[in-house]
Amino acid sequence: MSRIGRQPIAVPAGVDVKIDGSTVTVKGPKGELTRTVHKNMKVEQNGAEITVTRPDDSNLNKSLHGLTRTLIANMIEGVDKGFSKTLEVNGVGYRAAKQGKDLVLNIGYSHQVTMSEIDGITIDVPNANTIVISGPDKQKVGQFAAEVREKRPPEPYKGKGIKYSYEHIRRKEGKAGKGGK
Repeated sequence: MSRIGRQPIAVPAGVDVKIDGSTVTVKGPKGELTRTVHKNMKVEQNGAEITVTRPDDSNLNKSLHGLTRTLIANMIEGVDKGFSKTLEVNGVGYRAAKQGKDLVLNIGYSHQVTMSEIDGITIDVPNANTIVISGPDKQKVGQFAAEVREKRPPEPYKGKGIKYSYEHIRRKEGKAGKGGK
């Protein structure tokens, strides 16, 4: 049996879980998330615990078991604590700013790059070189952070660009110069 799939999910106080057939709705202080799980997976709530079971040991059901449990656990953690990603903007003259609900990036192009907040995502710019993206949905937070990073990925020679705070850029040596006689 799946080691992850068989673990029960603890529901913290202040989080409300509703299971309606194959639809799981989670409400908490940070928001509300809804997800439809695969019809083969059986999700049950016993008090403050949720368990996910599978009907048999076919490869499809084995792979869906741990996935379904993790998706539901991430929903519960998201509405309770939330998820966030921190990005760093490196480079001379590179900076980020927030104008209303838009993220405005000056990242070496002839124009400013503007990205609007999507619903469920909050953008915070504590200083000109740091962007914090947060929200209850782990997938949306990660996807939006990847889209921001994609606007100017870090390059290996000078390290300029937008990178995750935990990311390490492997630096390359520049040109060696012309060989002497």
